[in-house]
Amino acid sequence: MINYKNKFIYFLIILVVNTIYSQESWSLDDCVAYAVGHNLQLKDFEYNEAANEESYRQSLRSLLPSISASSNYIKNFGRSENPNTNIFENTEFVSNNYNINAEIDLFRGFQKVNTIKATKFLYKASNEETLQQKYLLAFRVMSAFYDIQFMEGLLTISKEQIKVSQNNYDLVKRQVELGQKAKADLYETESALIADRLLVTQNKNNVIAAKLALIQEMNLENATSISIISSPVEIDENEAVFERNKDSIFNKAKGFLPIIKAQELRAQAAKRQLAVIRGDLYPSLALFAGYRSRYVDNGIDDETGEIIPFNTQIKDNAAQFVGVSINIPISNGWSNRSRVKQQKVAVMRAENNFDVQKQEMYQLIQQLVQEGEALKTEYQQSSQKMKAQTLAFNIAQKRYQKGLISAIELNQSKNLFANSQNENLQVRLRLKVNQSTLDFYNGLPVFNINRTQ
Repeated sequence: MINYKNKFIYFLIILVVNTIYSQESWSLDDCVAYAVGHNLQLKDFEYNEAANEESYRQSLRSLLPSISASSNYIKNFGRSENPNTNIFENTEFVSNNYNINAEIDLFRGFQKVNTIKATKFLYKASNEETLQQKYLLAFRVMSAFYDIQFMEGLLTISKEQIKVSQNNYDLVKRQVELGQKAKADLYETESALIADRLLVTQNKNNVIAAKLALIQEMNLENATSISIISSPVEIDENEAVFERNKDSIFNKAKGFLPIIKAQELRAQAAKRQLAVIRGDLYPSLALFAGYRSRYVDNGIDDETGEIIPFNTQIKDNAAQFVGVSINIPISNGWSNRSRVKQQKVAVMRAENNFDVQKQEMYQLIQQLVQEGEALKTEYQQSSQKMKAQTLAFNIAQKRYQKGLISAIELNQSKNLFANSQNENLQVRLRLKVNQSTLDFYNGLPVFNINRTQ
């Protein structure tokens, strides 16, 4: 019984928490911040960034000398060299050898220095690519956010239309009862009312679908619905013309846009990697030093006839050495020079990708500027059209009440009025997204995303 009560209480807590959570209202910044913190694809870029950071740090540590120590335990049987007399004889003994070696590169064609620079460029490039993915995710979230706002706007418009249809239906019904209208008019207004009810249902379903799309973009777990704080959509019709600013927008964008910086850094890394491969064509010089000693269990002191102690043997058998080694590449099947040629191609490919990315960005800005100008014109015209249709519908409503037009003509006027509202809302939101996108490329803080270095 106690376990049942505990489970029931736990269920109620979860239900209350989920209810409160689902009723929370989200602003656009809230949605973007949550999506950036919970997107699984973004985590993969962050893991790649962490791996490149470790590669860079390891390239710095490669400047340190390499130190190694070794030891062995050997039991000798049969005929072998006696380490005390250096004479081969049939004997059995145990020996231990100890070695410590250190080596540091003095010259290796500047490979390590260039590797450090190359890995640093790659680490910074992965940092920029992670930031780029955050921005792309933010744009997707913004699109899904405004889709909800659009669908909710359509739902509001359709609900207003259904009120008009309901009032017309009630009016015609009274007129039919008084014998002032034929039943055909009642059927017509009833058909319009049913059509508007269907439209409301469809728009409700569209709102649910739009909210699901935003939930999925945010990776919002344990949520079936979301409530958003509608962003104000203010359009400045007197805003300066975009066309004359597209070049300045491009110049600003290429200086901070993460994908451009990432491609530039990868091109620089490719050049450093070319220098690393060229280092294999040069001689390498290294300094090495070491210490070694040994112990055998048959080391006999000639004076005392006893086994020489371990510490004494280690001290007496100790040997130190220091030296310099040089390695000169002569021929290895031309593979080093082939790798140099292949890396030269990789450098040209990286530089070409950099140019392609700049070209694509410039073309995108051109398209956004052109689209912005077109949408501004459409917005002005759709606003005028909506005002005209509002006036026309009000007049049609009054004429219908006086019996000057039929129910069909009134319904046509009502539909034209609703369509003008829908078109104006759609153009207004598209223009808002267009302006926000251009603001982003112009370096304005559209999203609350910090640049991490």
